[in-house]
Amino acid sequence: MDIATIAGILAGSTVVAIAILIGGDVGTFVNIPSILIVVGGGFAATVIRFPLKNVFQALVLGGKVAFTHKHTDPKTMIDKIAELAEIVRREGPLALDNLEIDDPFLKKGAQFVADGYEPEFIQESLELERDQLLERLDEGQRIYKAIGDAAPAFGMIGTIVGLVQMLSNMEDPSTIGPAMAVALLTTLYGAVIANLVALPISDKLSTKGKITDVSATLTIDGVMQLAAGKNPNLIREMLVAYLPEKARAQVAAEEAQAQPAAT
Repeated sequence: MDIATIAGILAGSTVVAIAILIGGDVGTFVNIPSILIVVGGGFAATVIRFPLKNVFQALVLGGKVAFTHKHTDPKTMIDKIAELAEIVRREGPLALDNLEIDDPFLKKGAQFVADGYEPEFIQESLELERDQLLERLDEGQRIYKAIGDAAPAFGMIGTIVGLVQMLSNMEDPSTIGPAMAVALLTTLYGAVIANLVALPISDKLSTKGKITDVSATLTIDGVMQLAAGKNPNLIREMLVAYLPEKARAQVAAEEAQAQPAAT
């Protein structure tokens, strides 16, 4: 569970709710025509730009990425790959067949090595899976960005509709209030949907894509070294390049402590 997303949405919603409660009746801020204009119009504009099936898939993907946090630390991944390399060196590639590996992408690569597939096949298969995942994340990011762009736009359209209704019926005072409510609430709904939901999730998907790219590429390189039967220490040294500078220094310090003291 990603606490940051939940906390952010709750905090933003609470601030808006408190402002509404301080100012008056909550019912005043509920207007069905305004909701229809913003939600219905924003959804319609999005499905015009993207296939309907992809829109629904992106909505589900965005929810998973925003509210769940499944991320393997690169250093942990490097340690696991080095551990697998040590097993391969001692017992051979077939020893990978019975191991419990939490990360599904690494598990798939290790299974390829255990099954004795050609290195070219292993690399192409893993790179294809990585690229397809990144494509889904990128499309999800673009769809949420489109929703974030469309919601305020339809909020403005609703504002214009409400103003037109108000100005065309100035002789009837009873129509001024509802028309003004539509005019103002559509802008409010559009801004809230865009800035509290759609655009933050779009940015979250973009960040997830970058993290996934680094993690998957690190894993592919590690699996290829496993397939080549490289020394665990050599594999670790090569993969450390994926770590930030601070993490590299930490790894170097840990390796120095692990070395037996010089006599």
